[in-house]
Amino acid sequence: MNFVSTRGAEKVSGARAIVQGLAKDGGLFVPEKFPAVSREELEEMLAMDYPERASFVLHKYLDEYDGDELTAALKKAYAQFEGDDPAPLVKVENGMYVLELFHGPTCAFKDMALTVLPYLLRKGCDLCGIKEEILILVATSGDTGKAALEGFKDASGIKIITFYPDEGVSKMQKLQMCTQEGENVNVIAVKGNFDDCQTAVKRIFASEEYAKELKEKGVLLSSANSINFGRLAPQIAYYFSAYLDLVSSEQIQMGDKVNFTVPTGNFGNILAAYYAKQMGLPVGTLVCASNKNNVLTDFFEKGVYDSKRPFFKTMSPSMDILVSSNLERLLFEISGRNAKVTAERMKALSEKGRYEMNAEEMKLIRASFFAGYTGEDDTVDCMYEFFTEYGYPMDTHTGVAMNVAQKFEKLKEDDHKEDGVPMVVVSTASPYKFPQDVLYALTGNDVKDSFKGIKRINLLTAMKVPESLKALRYKPMRFKTTVSPDKLYAEVLKFI
Repeated sequence: MNFVSTRGAEKVSGARAIVQGLAKDGGLFVPEKFPAVSREELEEMLAMDYPERASFVLHKYLDEYDGDELTAALKKAYAQFEGDDPAPLVKVENGMYVLELFHGPTCAFKDMALTVLPYLLRKGCDLCGIKEEILILVATSGDTGKAALEGFKDASGIKIITFYPDEGVSKMQKLQMCTQEGENVNVIAVKGNFDDCQTAVKRIFASEEYAKELKEKGVLLSSANSINFGRLAPQIAYYFSAYLDLVSSEQIQMGDKVNFTVPTGNFGNILAAYYAKQMGLPVGTLVCASNKNNVLTDFFEKGVYDSKRPFFKTMSPSMDILVSSNLERLLFEISGRNAKVTAERMKALSEKGRYEMNAEEMKLIRASFFAGYTGEDDTVDCMYEFFTEYGYPMDTHTGVAMNVAQKFEKLKEDDHKEDGVPMVVVSTASPYKFPQDVLYALTGNDVKDSFKGIKRINLLTAMKVPESLKALRYKPMRFKTTVSPDKLYAEVLKFI
């Protein structure tokens, strides 16, 4: 299958799209068409384990990769996860489920893709005949950075630099990144917020001058952010798997619709659900849950994307984003795959901080999506009430999603539209990644030390503490550099 740019005529293979990361015109690569998964194929997938299901979905897009080798790579990747199932579905009550995506090496949903991406990238280089050293640049709001560092540490022929906002991640996320092991890794704090990091990294990718200079040094740029289709593709699989788990456990019949609520920042996770729907998965409504930085909620309600607004640091820092990169892929589809219109909107966003949709486009978007947001107090209340009622602890991002999911269900009740469609809330991180905020939500107690927070949550909930987080307490801080956004490329040159 070929992939095309959301902004122009560039067309490449799947392997090239993964290696390149971003299109030369600054656009994002999307599949030339959506591959279909038939009812019969869904029935066949019921008997598969998670890596086999993921391989089946991925191979629909990446058909030049060997199927058996892809399955073997996925089995190896997901063997790093705790438990037998990398993406278990937990029933909370009738009609409400939580999809746990935090059982990987770094305790966040990014592991679902970033344990797989090293294979996809290395094999992609082989398929494209690329011999240069690969340099991966990652802008992170907390979770992607650590997952990418862990996935690519000591990988042959690959170096990786992660850039994170200096005051925009949790203490645990910072510890995870700045204690990272590996001889090929680097971590840089950036003065500003995530959007400053992301914009600076995109600027490096878009510069022909930088690309030429790096090529002369034998280096080729790539990305591990969800702008890279190789990051997005493995995320499509867990929506299929969650649906199949509901069927196999006789919670639904094959063909019944299922709603998903996804805590959303850069729009990649929920876009993967949209892609699953385009492939034929019986998805009902995709509920886009935002925190106080509710730029997406306003967009879905008003049809105007306006990033010129106050930026808030919240207890769900991975969602503290005002420019949601993956929304570009949705705009491309909704516009009738009009690359010219998509490019104009992205230019308007870059130059003016805003763009508008037309009424017909918004009608199409609202046919698949509902959006809502949750403030800090409501997030805390939801986490507390949910734990009190069900004994289920959740992290702050999942708290946002759960609150918005409850609002969505309440709206259906008020409108007398109870349709019996189950709701799956996507849980994107372990509660132990944000111990101070989670402990406060559950008990009202503040602790300054993250590890004390972990201990107290464990005593309160009896939830197992991930070994990778326990070990952080005794690891030395390797990376302490902080720079302004305009100095990122200088740090790249220094590193290579």
